[in-house]
Amino acid sequence: MKKLAFPLLLGLVAATPCKADIHHAITTSTQLTVNAAATQAQRIGSSFSASGLNVDTTDGTTATTVSAGTITSGVYSPGTIAVTQDNPGAAFSYSQSYTQADAVPTSAPAIGSVGNFSNVTSTAAGTKDTLAATITSQGVLTITAGGAGTSAVGSIESALTVK
Repeated sequence: MKKLAFPLLLGLVAATPCKADIHHAITTSTQLTVNAAATQAQRIGSSFSASGLNVDTTDGTTATTVSAGTITSGVYSPGTIAVTQDNPGAAFSYSQSYTQADAVPTSAPAIGSVGNFSNVTSTAAGTKDTLAATITSQGVLTITAGGAGTSAVGSIESALTVK
């Protein structure tokens, strides 16, 4: 028995204490957002094109002329264009296209109103109503939805580092 006790006693003496650097962190956060009213408008400009083959054009006063048109309140009006065939009975082609511009506003729109433009996106203001978020010391996350135009985000992060 003496032979067995000596190696066991030697093993206990040789053991060293275990040390560890342990770090624990808990991070909590909430973010509540209520959007403001917003309007985005894009004004389009005028465009005019005319093309033809074996035809003559006139603005009503001068042959082979296409009217320069007029611009009123930022909107181009191409004027009247008359087209006649060069050789009656012969093949011909003529095409014309016109896109009317949005009028240039004379004053800024009032809050909540939208200007007379072709491409408009308008969003109403958010309402907080019941929008809320809480995180308790026990780590319980509660988010309550708000009205339209709101968002709520909550997070809990727990990190354990052993070195």
